[in-house]
Amino acid sequence: MIKGLEMNKVNKKTIRFAAGMIALIILLFMSLLPNLNRSVWAQFPTLSTTVTSSPRGLYVRAVGDPENPLNVRSFPNSTSTRVGIFLVGQEAKAYGYYGDYVMIDYAGAPDNRGWIVLNRVEVFGGSLPMLQPPPTETPSITKTIDPTLAAQFIVTAIPSRLPTYTEPPALQIPTYPSVEGGTTTGGIPIGYVIVVLAGFGLFLTLIAVLRRG
Repeated sequence: MIKGLEMNKVNKKTIRFAAGMIALIILLFMSLLPNLNRSVWAQFPTLSTTVTSSPRGLYVRAVGDPENPLNVRSFPNSTSTRVGIFLVGQEAKAYGYYGDYVMIDYAGAPDNRGWIVLNRVEVFGGSLPMLQPPPTETPSITKTIDPTLAAQFIVTAIPSRLPTYTEPPALQIPTYPSVEGGTTTGGIPIGYVIVVLAGFGLFLTLIAVLRRG
């Protein structure tokens, strides 16, 4: 009977010791769980995978002087509205060309599509198709002239007064009857009269000299 009681005491101590060891093992195992989550317990096979991208299709790249970017316009002509710039080396999806311009994707342009000059780009992904003629650009602002404002700049030329001029009367030139031949009223030539008077004066002078002598 005593031996049986001693055996029971030994079994209880053994059971308690075993239970304590099991509890300790469980606590140690729970404390190691975070580290177990970060550990690699299995080696995954190494696989070589090849990633293939979808084709980009047609696209262009700007070339030329980096300090001279391309103008992006709303229509394929040099007089249309400029909606932005396209830097050298920049790429964009292309749709086709019309004239000397190529249509590209450009945010901010009408329908997010703009036009740049064709001779400043490199084309990739194929040949550019020719597009249909686009509609002409409608100006957003109609320029009008205020008639009241324009009238202020109209200068009416006032004619200057010129000096009056009265034409003088016609010049009256006196006319004399022509005298044919030198004759006196008696019909004697005037030359004879002069010669006679000169001879008479010479005769009187000679007499006066003789009287003094």
